[in-house]
Amino acid sequence: MRVNGTICFRYGCNLEPEQIKQEARSRPAKASNFTLLVDSQGVSAFPTLPIGTRKVRRMVSTLALDDGLVKGDSVRKILDSAMDAGGGLLRLTPTWVPRSFLHPGRRIKLHPSDYYRFGADRGGIDERWFGSTTDAANEGRVWHEGQSFCLFEGQKFLLRDAVAERGNDIVGEAMFSKYNRWPVYSKFFDNMGPIPHHMHQTFEDAALVGQEGKPESYYFPPQLNNVDNNFAYTFMGLEPGTMKEDVRRCLENWNTGDNGMLDLSRAYRLKRGTGWLIPPGVLHAPGSLCTYEPQWGSDVFGMYQSIVEGRYVPWSLLVKDMPKEKHQDLDFIVGQLDWDKNVDTHFKQSNYLEPVRDEDRSGDGYEDLWIVYGTVDGEQLFSAKELTIQPGAKCTLRDPGASSWITVQGRGRMGSLDLQTPAMIRFGENTTDEVFLSHVAATAGVEIENLGTEPLVGLRYFGPATHDNLPTAGS
Repeated sequence: MRVNGTICFRYGCNLEPEQIKQEARSRPAKASNFTLLVDSQGVSAFPTLPIGTRKVRRMVSTLALDDGLVKGDSVRKILDSAMDAGGGLLRLTPTWVPRSFLHPGRRIKLHPSDYYRFGADRGGIDERWFGSTTDAANEGRVWHEGQSFCLFEGQKFLLRDAVAERGNDIVGEAMFSKYNRWPVYSKFFDNMGPIPHHMHQTFEDAALVGQEGKPESYYFPPQLNNVDNNFAYTFMGLEPGTMKEDVRRCLENWNTGDNGMLDLSRAYRLKRGTGWLIPPGVLHAPGSLCTYEPQWGSDVFGMYQSIVEGRYVPWSLLVKDMPKEKHQDLDFIVGQLDWDKNVDTHFKQSNYLEPVRDEDRSGDGYEDLWIVYGTVDGEQLFSAKELTIQPGAKCTLRDPGASSWITVQGRGRMGSLDLQTPAMIRFGENTTDEVFLSHVAATAGVEIENLGTEPLVGLRYFGPATHDNLPTAGS
């Protein structure tokens, strides 16, 4: 059979060959070249355009992720059905985010051919976001970039829309009444090497450009770190005794080559199974271990290092979340740093996190560890735990608030939902490793069982003011 076009098969295709042939025959004989995209959702067709055009890139990226997305008034019906069927558990699909200035570390299970599926001009995919209702602040982004999708019976809808419809049930009345959203998210950040010394604005400074501040945290899961990649050390803060004039001089030297920002800092070797708490306004140049990063729901940053691994960092990435009239005001730019926290003489003691066992939620055959804890300026903004269940064991997980879960090892079930750690994921493929535990499900309790032959391990993070037994940083 001669077809005036191309047939592309996507992983998970369950269509019979005759169905595909019929779809091809239905195309007009004199029509423009087209591509048939065949996957588990059916057969779709779109014109074949020259490689490298913007239209091709957008068709490829959006077709696989938001095609047929349920929106508007239709969300409530499918959400109610999903909540009823899952007992308050919502299945989430992978949310991939590219970064134009970074080099993918290739440990987040994405297929080797798919790291540039948003287009090479957008950069490689080195992040997967979890339980997100936050937009990724990328230039040229697709409209839903950073947003998590819920999946029920083959249909997708935004977690953001689900929270808007049933916020009290999904994130809890206290959180929804205060924030009107799920105000946090987490991600895997996976880079081949270090990234520039940068900070995330405080809430006060971010408000100057209509944004929110961004405290964040790190945990280095062993399951995602079989190799170190290029530089498993992170520069954090500034060497005690550093003066503001020293940082200003680095900014003055931006266009002369390496501006010397790392000369003012110190590096810490990254250790698997541990983490860090990074307050807003604190400089950090994350190293090359794959990182699990619970954080506030914002994507503001400013990069203070001009060259990293021989790559130039444009000035625009320093000032992108600062008022336009301040883009050349070096004193203002230096002033966005939280100086006391950067030059803290006990920086590690203040911010380093070792796992802490939660005795109340651990038992025979299972262990629940605090992996992200502590407060930021006295506020409990986010936290995270790692639950490990041994083969053949099960437990009832009961938390005081909602959480977002990602499975990092093994297989099992959570309530009626399957859990399976994927070995490889195609761009646009749905997985069974990610779940959002709504407030009603978490507080009622959910049974989790290990159905495999190795430990079942899941990471879950929580929103603000959820726990009354949170350890303090330094524990």
